[in-house]
Amino acid sequence: MDKHFLTPLFAPASVVAFVGHTDDPGGQAPAGRTLREAFRADRFGGTLRFLDVRTKGTLEELSQTHADLALIALAPRDVAAALEIAGRIGCSAAVVISSGISAEQADQWRKIARREGVHLLGPNSLGFQRPLLHLNASIAGPLAKAGPLALVSQSGALTASMLDWARHNGVGFSSVVSLGPHTSVDIPQVLDFLANDQATHSIIVYLEGIADARRFMSALRSASHAKPVVVLKAGRKPAGNEAAQTHSAAIVGSDDVFDAALRRAGAVRVRSFVELFSAAKCLASRYRPVGKRLAVVTNGGGPGVLAADWINEIGLDLGKLSAPAQRLLQPTLPPLASLADLIDLSEDATPAHYRAAIDAASADSQVDGVLAIFSPKAGADAAATAKALADIPRPMNKPLLSCWMGDASVGKARTVLADATIPSFRTPEAAVGAFGNIAAFYQNQQLLQQTPPPLSEMAKPDIEGARLLIESVLAERRRVLTEMESKSLLSSFHIPITRTLLARSANEAMMIATQLGFPVALKIDSPDISHKSDVEGVALNVMNGTSARDTYIEMMERVARLAPEARINGVTVQKMVRARRGREIYVGMVTDQPFGPVIVFGAGGTMIELLNDRAMELPPLNQFLARRLIERSRVAETLGEWRGASAVDMEALEHVLLRVSEMVCELPELREMDINPIIVDESGAISVDARIVVDSSTQAVAGHVGNGYQHLAIMPYPARYRREWPFSGGGTYIVRPVHPNDAQMLQALVQGLSPESRWFRFVSRFHELPPSMLSRFTLIDYDREMALVAVVLDRSITPDGTVLESERIVGVSRYITNPDQTSCEFSLVVANEFSGKGIGSRLMESIIDVARDKGLAEIDGLVLANNPDMLKLVRRLGFSVKPFPEDPDFKLVTYLL
Repeated sequence: MDKHFLTPLFAPASVVAFVGHTDDPGGQAPAGRTLREAFRADRFGGTLRFLDVRTKGTLEELSQTHADLALIALAPRDVAAALEIAGRIGCSAAVVISSGISAEQADQWRKIARREGVHLLGPNSLGFQRPLLHLNASIAGPLAKAGPLALVSQSGALTASMLDWARHNGVGFSSVVSLGPHTSVDIPQVLDFLANDQATHSIIVYLEGIADARRFMSALRSASHAKPVVVLKAGRKPAGNEAAQTHSAAIVGSDDVFDAALRRAGAVRVRSFVELFSAAKCLASRYRPVGKRLAVVTNGGGPGVLAADWINEIGLDLGKLSAPAQRLLQPTLPPLASLADLIDLSEDATPAHYRAAIDAASADSQVDGVLAIFSPKAGADAAATAKALADIPRPMNKPLLSCWMGDASVGKARTVLADATIPSFRTPEAAVGAFGNIAAFYQNQQLLQQTPPPLSEMAKPDIEGARLLIESVLAERRRVLTEMESKSLLSSFHIPITRTLLARSANEAMMIATQLGFPVALKIDSPDISHKSDVEGVALNVMNGTSARDTYIEMMERVARLAPEARINGVTVQKMVRARRGREIYVGMVTDQPFGPVIVFGAGGTMIELLNDRAMELPPLNQFLARRLIERSRVAETLGEWRGASAVDMEALEHVLLRVSEMVCELPELREMDINPIIVDESGAISVDARIVVDSSTQAVAGHVGNGYQHLAIMPYPARYRREWPFSGGGTYIVRPVHPNDAQMLQALVQGLSPESRWFRFVSRFHELPPSMLSRFTLIDYDREMALVAVVLDRSITPDGTVLESERIVGVSRYITNPDQTSCEFSLVVANEFSGKGIGSRLMESIIDVARDKGLAEIDGLVLANNPDMLKLVRRLGFSVKPFPEDPDFKLVTYLL
């Protein structure tokens, strides 16, 4: 029935029980009294009851008492008893107001709550608010104003500060949830609930840390697909890491990885809590489409130039009117108006001039958003100009932001703008920053839509050979691969490398160099030396055999002196890469805590740390993600035609990134990796040197079965579950995991169902899926849930004889893992015209196989008692069918996996 398990906690509560002491109602603490006072002040419409935790009451008394929500504000020694009382009186949810509770104590309370069937918010929480219900189950201050914004915070102090700020700035909330360390309900669970909460239009999150990257990313991706999510995170960490054994690990900090994770999740990150609210306000308008080109309409050159400067500073583009638009607009403006860059209306601008300029910019394809700046002038009417903006028909197809500068003379104008829901700012920089958040949101939404499989469609790599190589290194109690081993690993994944041979004597070095052809490079080969140049272990442009022999001898002596403890295998010899105008690139990989492996891209060579050019992305990658990763680096500016050099082979560079992504997905033992430099030019890319660090992994085996890829923060698309099946009367259909691009096909399936079929599946009379539900059903985490779709191929012939093919979804089966993490709940729907053709049975058998593959123990579901076809199907598959105690209209069907 797709009912989120946190619904009992945040749902309307008709009866609330305070569990405390009779001699001090509220719990012998200011927190308890604050809770009771909040309920009296906020006109809670339900019933309040008080229960004494010390006497507990007789079983008969408890059996006659009922409450939906228990509020517990007691000393830690009394909380366990209070939770037992909550369970006895049938509470489906409880809030424990406390702080400073240890992980051990919190775990004990969590077990009691689970045993009693109570959803627990806390400990270390200020509680929660649901303003629309007049429900203030918190000590975070007075009940917030009702509104469409949800706030989730890991800091009680910041929660109270945000509510105080919002109260004086007219900001309202659908929900306010305060979380702390060791709370039973965590941020992923709250995000899941808010993503499907009809009262919530956008979400703001304050984060200090996360415990489970996979669950966090799954919930955040799902929520931000349904509605805007803006995140403020504290705890920026310096990037340096003295223990790093590769360049990549030395220059990447955890905060950079967090930025990459938010981008991939489709969310927006801000730096202050004031910016948090302005970003949420702008994003809630859901303007589409949008890009990075912001046009500035102003009546003063100075403010316009400030805006233009900040546009360049934060990586946006100044939107300029096209020549045709300029020709049409210019005659309608004052004589001194300028349209060359800014749309400067001059000091003589009137409200009509502003309206004409905004209309022109909104209609111009070279502009993605409009910022209207007004600075007070003698004779200028600030309120009338604001009214001109307010009168523009809604909705606009592009973002419109405003900046009325000054204070006393523009107060009324700001009120006009606020009433028209036009975002208004006091400075040009703040307004530009807000547009930057809008642009970032929609750029990140493109990244969110990408759900690549672990392996690309290129030639299959030698995964087993790569694993054997890593196992042999770990068997020798080593973590760092030699250059030869590193290049062998790259070769297993078809990454182009320079031909490299190992010489163990001076004469052998001379012979190898002669065979390869000059010039050659010689490099020391040692498992104990991370950076060869640190011990002068690299010699380039060796031009003849004698030089190769002498260089070998000198290098061995020099390294023995500078690194006497290092084990030396010999010297590698490789032919020098001769790319006349090649660019030096590096591709790396680091392991972050908690997000796991991260792929890094930037400028390479010997000055890698000094250049500090790093762009990063979470695996898995596809070609779209690889291209965006390259574009975010500074070195990207040199990859096109540059100073007489031809543009590089971008596809070859993308293929290297895709191959590295495959390595990261399939080899959970990888910890750090540098491929530096990669020489890339118009003819391709080749890896000159590589450095790889490995370690043992519990996922080494599990990473390739149903529970696999646990080392990744984002579950890859499980292409292995794709199967083609025959229809009994001829023809075929495909069963495969759902993809975000399936949204419209899924909507068409639901719209085409009969009213009875829709009722059987959704227990609802709606004709189509709401946007939030549609996004939730198509952008899923393939780890905690799965949806399989049955797809048929429709063919049609145009009048000119062209054959057109299109996919159509004709059935869906899905499961969602229950909070116990051992069982799951399924659902099934099949298009009416395909009923009786075996698709339902096949989808159910397939989803059962996936659940079993994931290690789940049981799959269950609720089936309407008057749905005989579904009950017949599950009985045939071996499900047990029992009455559902909570609702006689349903049957509970269960299958042990």
